[in-house]
Amino acid sequence: MSEMTTLPMSKALNAGMAQAMRDSDRVLLMGEDIGPLGGVFRVTEGLQAEFGKNRVIDTPLAESGIIGTAIGLAMGGFRPVCEIQFDGFVFPGFDQITTQLAKLTNRHEGALRMPVVIRIPYGGHIGAVEHHQESPEAYFTHTPGLRVVSPSTPNDAYWMIQDAIASDDPVVFLEPKSRYWPKGEVDLSARALPLHASRIVRRGTDVTLVGHGAMVSTLLQAAALAESEGTSCEVIDLRSLSPVDYGPILDSVARTGRMVYAQEAPQFTSLGSEIAATVTERAFYSLEAPVLRVSGFDVPFPPAKLEGQYLPDADRILEAVDRALAY
Repeated sequence: MSEMTTLPMSKALNAGMAQAMRDSDRVLLMGEDIGPLGGVFRVTEGLQAEFGKNRVIDTPLAESGIIGTAIGLAMGGFRPVCEIQFDGFVFPGFDQITTQLAKLTNRHEGALRMPVVIRIPYGGHIGAVEHHQESPEAYFTHTPGLRVVSPSTPNDAYWMIQDAIASDDPVVFLEPKSRYWPKGEVDLSARALPLHASRIVRRGTDVTLVGHGAMVSTLLQAAALAESEGTSCEVIDLRSLSPVDYGPILDSVARTGRMVYAQEAPQFTSLGSEIAATVTERAFYSLEAPVLRVSGFDVPFPPAKLEGQYLPDADRILEAVDRALAY
């Protein structure tokens, strides 16, 4: 019997981490201001009061030190969960993530596991300043040895954070910060999908729309507008960025013959570029039009007043849908 509740994503993540900490005393949290403050977005609010300062650890402002310490804790049998305050702050720890964390299991021929989760709020839509709104997912998906995932709903957030913590491999857990506050149903009794499965969130027949994180809600807006104009769009939430579950995407493209990928990140050498290339290779004879991409522009993320021009919206996605249908 399902146990349903309604939560915003921030609270769903909080509940998921709390459950993982109850399930195992080897799970601990680390990050800047995550204790009494509960983090910038209050995702860890109340967890230090429940689990104590030895398991919810306020760290110095030093991302390299946070990741390096987590690596040592993982070697000692712990399952650390690191919070990076904002997407743009991850780069001081980038060397530890890509040259150490991602490679240690391979370096030890599988004998040493690295169960480390790195939580990163990412993306735009909150009107923040420089270094507080970025989409760095391609850096991590390009790095062998890392698993990379991003929930788009509170229910996925609740279950995916637990699955990420249970993974024996390092997981970069990208949290779309603009989705922290909208509420959604959470089934506390049963997970809907495995960690690395993509998900069809809306059925359609004419064009396949694919995206991840905050972009999924924008794709759903575009699909609703397209339907009012007589076009049926299928929407797929990628959920896992590395590895990618191509099965539902390829099945959908085989039915629709057209695909549009949308992302907040710049387009050049991006995740969308890789997925477009792979779908073209594996579904070439099903395609009636090129796989099209809608993305942020190939410039640094702009000031808050210009983010509406930079980020893909429903109108830009519908323009791509129209172009796909015109072939």
